[in-house]
Amino acid sequence: MMPPENPIPRSFELAAARCEDLTPLVYRRLFEKHPEAAGMFRSEGSALVKGSMLALTIEAMLDFASERTGHFRLIECEVSSHDAYGTPRELFIAFFSVIADTLREVVGAEWSPEFDVAWRKLLDEIEGIVKRSEA
Repeated sequence: MMPPENPIPRSFELAAARCEDLTPLVYRRLFEKHPEAAGMFRSEGSALVKGSMLALTIEAMLDFASERTGHFRLIECEVSSHDAYGTPRELFIAFFSVIADTLREVVGAEWSPEFDVAWRKLLDEIEGIVKRSEA
């Protein structure tokens, strides 16, 4: 018997089949929900920074949701570096939810209740990591 498919990577796979680049969608949603975030990105070279930041975040999330080979530790490291940039912790946490909401929109009708459960669990665990790093 095969283990059940992990909904987190599957949601990314479905989104990738429908959307070549999530970056503009994710950042548009981020800036709509959190306009204060737009000013945190310089205008020169910003697209590269956004793309790189999103790619690293997705890699860390995928690792955190599955094998936990080490890439997920980037989340803990980035809490500190974003503190240094002056990024509020709430905004740091919100970025992960923005990614999930963007995937839900892109995946559309194929988004399942299993995806919702898996994403809620993942987002809660990430929030826990961020909050524990405050201590």
